[in-house]
Amino acid sequence: MPIPKYAVLVGRAVDRRFATTKSNHYEIKISAAGQSYRIAVNVQSADGSEVLYAMRDPFAHPMLAQLAALADGHHPLASAAGGLAIDFVRTEHLQPADFVALPATNPGDDNDLNDRVDGFVERAISQKDARVYAFGSSFLDPGQKDQYFNFKPAQGIHDVHMNQGNSGSFAKDDGVFQDGALLFHFPAENRWIAVFLAFQSQSFQTDNVTGHATAAPQPPVVAPPPVVTPTPPVVTPAVAASMRIVAALANSLADPEIETVTLLNASPAKVDLAGWVLADKNKNKLPLSGAIDPGAAMRITVAAPMQLSNKGGAITLIDGNGKVVDGVSYSHEQASTPGWTIVF
Repeated sequence: MPIPKYAVLVGRAVDRRFATTKSNHYEIKISAAGQSYRIAVNVQSADGSEVLYAMRDPFAHPMLAQLAALADGHHPLASAAGGLAIDFVRTEHLQPADFVALPATNPGDDNDLNDRVDGFVERAISQKDARVYAFGSSFLDPGQKDQYFNFKPAQGIHDVHMNQGNSGSFAKDDGVFQDGALLFHFPAENRWIAVFLAFQSQSFQTDNVTGHATAAPQPPVVAPPPVVTPTPPVVTPAVAASMRIVAALANSLADPEIETVTLLNASPAKVDLAGWVLADKNKNKLPLSGAIDPGAAMRITVAAPMQLSNKGGAITLIDGNGKVVDGVSYSHEQASTPGWTIVF
């Protein structure tokens, strides 16, 4: 029996909760047409195995114009070809090689599913015109409060992952044209991003009628480490790939706050920063000047109009030719304690 009440939820991201050792889901609070909803995103399998993750950035698809025209709120979908229904096998043509297995949580930044999903959600929260599109199975518990965000009634979308090719007792959820997905639309950037999730126990070879597996699951492809051939360093005036944003102080103890960003030149050549800029999540820019010696770091004081929000944000380094050299993001949690420097 396919998943019940296949639908897409459209709305603005306003809050989130990270998955923990007690919860396998990253939770997103959505505001849509005066109501609150929750999106439950699986970032760990019930058996404890890592979830498969694939991203398309930018995401291009014939259905995007139709999606963008949808009003905020909950929209039931027919599990059939020719509409908005998503099918990993038949419309997206996804394969195990397109996915990476990632842990739900892991020490460090941007190396687990909590971090990957949160990067997009934080960005969506910071842009009022951004919209989240969650495909999956809708739920509604009249009279009950949401267990994570305390709104009432408890309602939203779950099964935001592949919903075919299941094994064991989960095969009852199999169906075609009913796969879950998480899409982000950033109109100001004219950009769509798609996140696809699947479980390692699922097969990508499925029956065209039932969605049941027709072959055993294939393990995710693990690319061998690249063979690195040592070469003499090339000394150039500005080695873009060598420049990194390594730290930021977004919540200082000073009054008024003094925010800083630290750059590192990892190359053996001096890098001239004339014409370079730093930009915040709202694309406010700070012109840079001076030079950084080989292997040295430079601590830059942020000044208006650029700002580092204590609620999370992004920092981008752009060279004199307008090319993005490096970019980082940080969460509300990372910037919540005054005086602590965030290390990227």
